[in-house]
Amino acid sequence: MKDPRLMEISVGAFVAIGLAALLLLALKVANLTQFSPPPGYEVTAYFDNIGGLQVRSPVKMGGVLIGRITHIGFDSKRFQAVVTLRINQIYDGIPSDTAANVYTAGLLGEQYVGLEAGGDDTSLVAGDEITITQSAVVLEKALQEFLYNKTAKSSSPGS
Repeated sequence: MKDPRLMEISVGAFVAIGLAALLLLALKVANLTQFSPPPGYEVTAYFDNIGGLQVRSPVKMGGVLIGRITHIGFDSKRFQAVVTLRINQIYDGIPSDTAANVYTAGLLGEQYVGLEAGGDDTSLVAGDEITITQSAVVLEKALQEFLYNKTAKSSSPGS
């Protein structure tokens, strides 16, 4: 018969490994895998609607993670959401006329800011503002417009 103490130790080790794996998964899901951000620079962008965008959401360019969102606020003079993007220092040649869009990963996935490079010779630097922005697509609003247009077409005299 096996030693019961050895069995208890192996079960305890298995449970400890499982808990550690759950902790790492939770940190990954919450975008907390990096405790100190890499060196970089911050730029701002103004949006009419940011949807479910959150602090620590990804900033991507061409599908590659190039930074994170560090702050979200509201500008009471412009009546827009102001988003601060921290771009990793290795991506220091992004054109100054770059556009920022709020996208959703998949149909119901997380939201992120996607950057689309412009053609300007000057690059973004710390403190710059991205002036070309596109707000988040609100699914409910898109469905409402689709249904409204569908109803309007079916009730018109020519149909």
